[in-house]
Amino acid sequence: MLFVVATPLGNLADLSVRAIETLREADVVCAEDTRHTRGLLTHLGIAGKELVAIHAHSTDGDLDRVGARLDQGARVAIVTDAGTPTVSDPGEALVRMAIARGVRVVPIPGPSAAVCALSASGLSGGRFRFFGFLPRDGTERDQTIGEICDTPEPCVVYEAANRLAGTLADLARATPGRQACVARELTKLHEELVRGDLEGLAAHDRAWRGEVVLVLGAHDPASREEAIDDAAIDLRIDEELRAGHHARTIAERVAAWSGRRRRAVYERVIARKARR
Repeated sequence: MLFVVATPLGNLADLSVRAIETLREADVVCAEDTRHTRGLLTHLGIAGKELVAIHAHSTDGDLDRVGARLDQGARVAIVTDAGTPTVSDPGEALVRMAIARGVRVVPIPGPSAAVCALSASGLSGGRFRFFGFLPRDGTERDQTIGEICDTPEPCVVYEAANRLAGTLADLARATPGRQACVARELTKLHEELVRGDLEGLAAHDRAWRGEVVLVLGAHDPASREEAIDDAAIDLRIDEELRAGHHARTIAERVAAWSGRRRRAVYERVIARKARR
């Protein structure tokens, strides 16, 4: 069997009794970072456990070796560094492999950063959409931000602390009045939840640190059209031109961000470029 075991976000007291028993009885523990997981096992008094690294760079061969152990009847547990495996986590590949081999997959529930942040944000509405980590740049990032803006339900986003300021600024330009909550270092000593509208959060003059979850409240997607008017589009085009991007690249990115037709945006880019 393959056990999908949720582990603490920070506070080790959040580890369930069932999770501890599962890790103790497992023949193999697959981990995103074996050093981190070895520390957890040591804390639990579990020694001599076979640890296998399964991460974003694992090969099919790595997965097949774990699959061979499962075929032999081994009890395999998979954990991530914090929270529930396979949620914005490379463990999904191992679960799919186990299912394809006819192996029983058993969830051992527990902490989840997305649900934890949503529950304390004051922005939960019964339904929500999870986006995980945003693309870092380019058209794909703009398309994802546009999709978030077009989603009326609350949205949950994971983001690295050093990129959070840029993400808040990008979202604030698209939906400035949308309520949001930055939840950082959940369950840890320096846990903090900062609430406000996106413009206000983007204006915070501070260095964000630690693990971060961003919750966006429900909103009316029509407000995006009001926020991204012609003046906002021209401002964005001018910023992209100053950055030296090609006209077609700018048109694709601005169209994805604004929801406007790419051809119309391209013509606007050419006109703005001619004035420079």
